[in-house]
Amino acid sequence: MNTHRILKVLAVVAIVFGALTVVSGGRALFGDAQARASVGNAVGFVLWFNFCAGFAYVLTGVGLWQGRRWAARAASLLALATALVAAAFGLHVMGGGAYEMRTVGALALRLVFWVVVALVALRALKAARNPLSP
Repeated sequence: MNTHRILKVLAVVAIVFGALTVVSGGRALFGDAQARASVGNAVGFVLWFNFCAGFAYVLTGVGLWQGRRWAARAASLLALATALVAAAFGLHVMGGGAYEMRTVGALALRLVFWVVVALVALRALKAARNPLSP
């Protein structure tokens, strides 16, 4: 599978992932008492980051689908921002703050996904600039 096709698949995954993130984050933040209670010991800044980032996921996915150069930089920024939030979350946990174990997994998944997307997108851009390179 070539880089262009992989990028298209990742773009679709980013759009779906973003839409699901916005919906689930919206329920947790703005839903009824039962929806808010279902998140347990959610860490507020992580929840808000994920909710807001969900919109950026969708936008970046659309940009990747269209082959826009800015989308590779956006994917890189999403990876960096996720890493910074994960570090802040780690400090929260080490400081004795309450949290849900699923937050650890969710942050790890998001970080790995956006690092992979950024690397593939940057590689695709490099190949587009220099078509003779492998």
